[in-house]
Amino acid sequence: MTTHTSPHPTRRLILQGAVSVALIGLGNLPFAPARAAANDKYPEEAFKLKNEADAIKALYGRTAEPSDKIKLDAPEIAENGGVVPISVATTLDKVTSISFFVAENPNALAASYKFPDGTIPAVANRLKMAKTSSVTAIVEADGKLYSATKEVKVTVGGCGG
Repeated sequence: MTTHTSPHPTRRLILQGAVSVALIGLGNLPFAPARAAANDKYPEEAFKLKNEADAIKALYGRTAEPSDKIKLDAPEIAENGGVVPISVATTLDKVTSISFFVAENPNALAASYKFPDGTIPAVANRLKMAKTSSVTAIVEADGKLYSATKEVKVTVGGCGG
C-alpha cells in the first residue's frame, strides 16, 4: 500500500477554506436587501456635533421617547474610559438602526448601526468616554425613535483625560 502526500498540505487546506468562505458569501447575495444610496450615506455631520440633542437631530431628524423595551447594559463605574463595554438589545419590532450617544464626549455620537430586515436587534461595543456621562441608546423601530439612558461613572478618562 502506498501513501500519497501533498507537498503543500497547508496550502490545500487554506485554499479549501477560502473556497468555502467564498461559496458561503455567494449564498448570501440573493438575500441581501436592496438599499437606497441615500440610506447608506455616512452621517458625517452627526458624528462631528458636540451636543447630544443636536447629534440626534442631525442623525434622525427628530427626538426619541423613552422605552422599557430597550435593554441598555453598561457598567455603573468604568475604571478605564478608553474601553467601556456597552450593549443594547430590544424587543421592539422592525428595528432599522441603533445608535450610541455619550453626552460628555467631545463628539456626542459614538456609534451608529443600520439593520437589514430580519436581523436580531442587538449590538455590543466598547466606547471611549472622556468622563462621567450619561450614555443614551437610540433605537429606530417601525419609523419611530425610542431611547434608553444610563449614567456611567468614569474614573480614568479615555478621550485625552
